[in-house]
Amino acid sequence: MASESGDSNMDREMILADFQACTGIDNIAEAITLLELNNWDLVAAINGVIPQENGILQSNFSNEASQASMYGPPSQSEAADAAAGGSIPPPSSSSSSSSPPSSSTSAFCPSNSSSRHIVERQPRMLNFRVEYRQRSVELVLEEGSTVGEIKQLLETELGVPVSKMQLKGWKSGDVSESTVLRSLHLPKNNSLYVLTPEIAATASTSNNSALQESLNQNFLLVISHREAQRDYNLNFPGSRTIQEVKRNVSDLTNIPVRHQQWEGWPATATDDSMTLAVSGISYPCHHLSVCRRSSPANSQEPTEECADVHMVSDSEGDDFEDASEFGVDDSEMFGMGSSTCRKSPMMPENSENEADALLHFTAEFSSRYGEAHPMFFIGSLEAASQEAFYGKARDRKLLAIYLHNDDSVLGNVFCSQMMCADSIVSYLSQNFITWAWDVTKEANKARLLTMCTRHFGSVVTQTIRTYKTDQFPLLLIVMGKRTSNEVLNVIQGNTTVDELMMRLMGAMEIFTAQQQEDIKDEDEREARETVKREQDEAYRLSLEADRKKREAQEREEAEQVRLEQMRKEQEDEKEAIRLSLEQALPTEPGEDSAEQISKLRIRTPSGEFLERRFLGSCKLQVLFDFVASKGYPFEEFKLLTTFPRRNITQLDPGSTLLEAKLFPQETLFLEAKE
Repeated sequence: MASESGDSNMDREMILADFQACTGIDNIAEAITLLELNNWDLVAAINGVIPQENGILQSNFSNEASQASMYGPPSQSEAADAAAGGSIPPPSSSSSSSSPPSSSTSAFCPSNSSSRHIVERQPRMLNFRVEYRQRSVELVLEEGSTVGEIKQLLETELGVPVSKMQLKGWKSGDVSESTVLRSLHLPKNNSLYVLTPEIAATASTSNNSALQESLNQNFLLVISHREAQRDYNLNFPGSRTIQEVKRNVSDLTNIPVRHQQWEGWPATATDDSMTLAVSGISYPCHHLSVCRRSSPANSQEPTEECADVHMVSDSEGDDFEDASEFGVDDSEMFGMGSSTCRKSPMMPENSENEADALLHFTAEFSSRYGEAHPMFFIGSLEAASQEAFYGKARDRKLLAIYLHNDDSVLGNVFCSQMMCADSIVSYLSQNFITWAWDVTKEANKARLLTMCTRHFGSVVTQTIRTYKTDQFPLLLIVMGKRTSNEVLNVIQGNTTVDELMMRLMGAMEIFTAQQQEDIKDEDEREARETVKREQDEAYRLSLEADRKKREAQEREEAEQVRLEQMRKEQEDEKEAIRLSLEQALPTEPGEDSAEQISKLRIRTPSGEFLERRFLGSCKLQVLFDFVASKGYPFEEFKLLTTFPRRNITQLDPGSTLLEAKLFPQETLFLEAKE
């Protein structure tokens, strides 16, 4: 019996060495704990750890293969075959009976003693949870199966033809029916869903439509790393699983998934393979917190902080079935804390901005008391005041400031029975802008008092200071006025639903009376402003018309001056030309001249006659210059004979009067050119 015990201890030492070599876990206590959780099954323990650490998908190992790992180190050729995935023959014929068929593949695992052990691979099984409308189907297939085989099984289970079935939820997007599951590198547990666009949905499928909408929505997870005192704002689609979220957080915080201890997951999130859409988290924002979980070997004592629901799971969603053997009961393992566990704070201390603090407050309020609560304004107190007081009179509302204190015994009762009562929620939503703040922490309370002093004055601040912790929660009803804001009522936590409603209605009556006066004043002011705007517009149009009329008159006068100036310049130019021509004319010959003289009589268009004597040898140009000197330029008038009618201006100006047959006398007349 002693030798058997010694052999058993030796086997466990070998298994422990192999397990530490494969997983890289240096902590011996932790490694022993994980092996004992799996009844010292080497391969099962490795499969429970390696997918969490590096995402490598390992095959399940048989117990016989783990026994085969105790043989000595293989030759170099055998090691090469092992690395290539080939089968390794047993070292002796005595072990051939326990060797699996040569067609199976093997995996390679080094030990701390620098030896290498060969263990056989068995087909890896994958779990699928497929949702279709109001149904859910569980399937288990080998990773060597295809997507088409899944659809054929679903056709049998759901009665939906494969041709009309769309299988969604794959991490790598849409896949074909011939795709082998191994090529998708899937985790052990997977969540999928079926769409049938060609099959009309009935009234009973409304839940499926809501599910599909949730799968397409983006969820904001505000994850607080308690040890580092740092928050991460992560966006995930609704189709992402809880396990994928945990792996992302592992990359950010360097906390392996098996060591993560969570707060804030809803009670419905019982499986890490569940998608966020069906896990029950709040939309669009959900607050969680994570810290490093102590080693299972040292977890007899519960952690100092816990929430109503903790989730501790491995990468594939397997539970620690034998945790009770190590002094850890189920409630501690899954974080089902007792009533003495400290709650997550309603509002973080020293938040960078008020909007983030209010988001956290709203999420925590919903987590504690349900979604049926007043819609809290997300923003600063100044923004809430602007929204309530400074719009049009018809749109103004009362401001309800809810002040919460976790140290007050009245807090849970007031929130669950008063603030979440349907009548109160409806009345506040219709008539109030509701803003909330948590004064549990002194830093947050000091920040609130500073805000109240700035917006409402020192009287309100002093009023809040006078209330003791056991008088909280408080509900301050604030009404905006022209000069300052007034606190109409302060409702303490020790009240009833009926009394709370009566006081809200009383404040509303005061506000309504004031609002009617404000509306009347605003309407009268707008009417006066409308008349003034109309008068100003009419005066502006009158001034514009006068300006345009004056400008037109000025333009007309300027044009007349310009034309007159032009006309005068033309007349001056003509007069200058006439004078120059007149001075250039030869002297008129006398009647007793010895030379031949031609006497010409010219009738003007006005009926007057021009008479002059010319030498017969004078050129016609002299005649033309004479006529032009009298105001009848050559360019504008033509000179004609009476009978026979001839146009003298068409003759050569260089010819003489004799040659033009204007001798000894002739009567001519002037005619304007056309």
